[in-house]
Amino acid sequence: MLKKFSASAFRQGSNFVYHCFMSEDLHLSNGTKEEKYRVLTPQLAALLDGEHDAIANFANIAAALKETFAWLWVGFYFVKGEQLVLGPFQGPIACTRIKKGQGVCGTAWLRGETVVVGDVEKFPGHIACSSLSRSEIVVPFFENGSVVGVLDADSTALDDFYGTDQYHLEQVLSLISPSWELPQRETRGA
Repeated sequence: MLKKFSASAFRQGSNFVYHCFMSEDLHLSNGTKEEKYRVLTPQLAALLDGEHDAIANFANIAAALKETFAWLWVGFYFVKGEQLVLGPFQGPIACTRIKKGQGVCGTAWLRGETVVVGDVEKFPGHIACSSLSRSEIVVPFFENGSVVGVLDADSTALDDFYGTDQYHLEQVLSLISPSWELPQRETRGA
């Protein structure tokens, strides 16, 4: 399980100053993809417990997924106006803005459902942020019934994502709390 960090606090004037002594450790499974998710998901729940800053939580989710599965790229895009805008991620430089219905991310946003692509070269309108990407999964997440963002993962292997990933990534996104302060949504076009 996740080892929580040690911290101390002392008062400096009217403020508390906190010191962290060690970072949190992620314990990885060497088993099947299913086993990796089963080991990872409760650790993510523990890591996110009590932290309300959305950016910090999304960054840790991306890092944990990248470390566990060694995917080429994993990260988040948030709905801002009529575009998805890049959020926390792990991997090579990514596309910054994606229009609704464009590419795999924009398609998942438009449909409001997970999109799994076994071969990105066969996906009409695929956006090639990296020529190394061969397969992709995009999972939308919602607030009050509307898509507010997507989790995107790319792999250098063909057919690297399937039902197991869809199920477990949707479970990971169910850990998102309404108390998190999501990035501000733009009311006008970006």
